[in-house]
Amino acid sequence: MQLKRVVVTGMGALTPIGNNLEAYWEGLRIGKSGSAPITYFDTEKFKTKFACELKGYDPSDFFDRKEARKLDKFAQYALVSSDEAIADSGIDLNVVDKFRVGVVWGAGIGGLETFQNEVIGYAQGDGTPRFNPFFIPKMIADIAPGNISIKHGFMGPNYTTVSACASSANAMIDALNYIRLGHCDVIVTGGSEAAVTIAGMGGFNAMHALSTRNESPETASRPFDATRDGFVLGEGGGALILEEYEHAKARGAKIYAEVVGGGLSSDAYHMTAPHPEGIGVVQVMKNCLENAGLKPEDVDAINTHGTSTPLGDVAELKAISKVFGDHAKEININSTKSMTGHLLGAAGAIEAIASILAMEHSLVPPTINHSVVDEQIDPSLNLTLNKAQEREVKVAMSNTFGFGGHNACVLFKKIE
Repeated sequence: MQLKRVVVTGMGALTPIGNNLEAYWEGLRIGKSGSAPITYFDTEKFKTKFACELKGYDPSDFFDRKEARKLDKFAQYALVSSDEAIADSGIDLNVVDKFRVGVVWGAGIGGLETFQNEVIGYAQGDGTPRFNPFFIPKMIADIAPGNISIKHGFMGPNYTTVSACASSANAMIDALNYIRLGHCDVIVTGGSEAAVTIAGMGGFNAMHALSTRNESPETASRPFDATRDGFVLGEGGGALILEEYEHAKARGAKIYAEVVGGGLSSDAYHMTAPHPEGIGVVQVMKNCLENAGLKPEDVDAINTHGTSTPLGDVAELKAISKVFGDHAKEININSTKSMTGHLLGAAGAIEAIASILAMEHSLVPPTINHSVVDEQIDPSLNLTLNKAQEREVKVAMSNTFGFGGHNACVLFKKIE
């Protein structure tokens, strides 16, 4: 059978550098840092005292008080970003066949704050299990797409993908394939995460995964820099409307880009560390190119996983050099995590959006906070350091990797 073409017709973003799509792009364009001291709880005894929190987000702007109390932050972020994407797509909800509209969402953790607060409340009590009746439905990771579908009446496939930091990239690839195979006309996809909590910060600190650059939080996320010392935790959500091409054309939809391929692989190496030679990363990019029917030399830009960890950044760039050979020097390579921090399960979504916006505006966002050259990194690679670079981007790749060795790669192409 011939696979159907899939395009992006709407996007929404709620990020540490902008609370909607337009503001997010402006933050990316100017190289804005979203990292600042944590305001959600007292960090006096924590090794890391900063994160990329949302700025100026108020749930009462989107939900009434009763509704907000039933939603963990990660589910709120899912609803806010998906509402923006649906509105941006211009889909007439009174006309579309809702049995052929699905929601495939990504979340690496889900309602961590809800779980944390309920357990703390129980531990501080007298042993009587007084739990909130919304504890379980607020916490479970699949509640985000559930709430999106309930709000809009979408009755197609509905579930959450969980693959740590690759979760929302996995969700996009699943959505791509459902539409390609003719099972759906439209899928709301993306991801959300809200792990800037006592448990989230404490847990990642215990792993020595986070930067501890407390004296300069705004520069702590520094992918590819020789002095990088860990990632900066972020929060938020990103949503994309994937749509079958002919369906989009028939309703005169605005089309941002075509989703031409998705690749998956596993490192099969370690619970948290990447393979030092990037074997799984090499394979995921090859799988993605093959799936898209494209050659390495077709790719103009790569938004890397680039978390600002000592091992991960080097392994990924080695893998890029292996896959793309001499053409790697012609690619604009960047890491938008230098600005947004690491949104865990939502990273793939907001970085896919960044890749698509780079195509639309012919401008590759920078990798900020770079000051010291790492001798382990090939100096001929263009890492788009500290300042956005103008160039036409016809094909953009977005890489996302997760604890457990989960690798996902998505390719976007400027629509012909």
